[in-house]
Amino acid sequence: MSDWKKICAVSEIPVLGSRVVKSEKHGDIAVFRNSEDEVFAVHDKCPHKAGPLSQGIVHGRTVTCPLHSWKIQLESGEAIAPDVGCTKPFQVKIENGEVFLSL
Repeated sequence: MSDWKKICAVSEIPVLGSRVVKSEKHGDIAVFRNSEDEVFAVHDKCPHKAGPLSQGIVHGRTVTCPLHSWKIQLESGEAIAPDVGCTKPFQVKIENGEVFLSL
């Protein structure tokens, strides 16, 4: 059973940017918006050296870590080959222009 938490309006997340949500249970969660207004959420730590993904560059459905340029798929949290690793993804939904995060 999911516990959906209202985060913000989609418009409050910068296009090709992110917003960080603090969670006692999960730590920092990065919520991203791409150029197609799709919204994704992953744990805000790169699987490589725990770099802050929220400070990375969003392109398509991926984010590039600002520390060592690992590319992470925003839907799954998986690193793109040749890199290997995963950061936890979180479910998001948009209702009436508002973003909800499943915790």
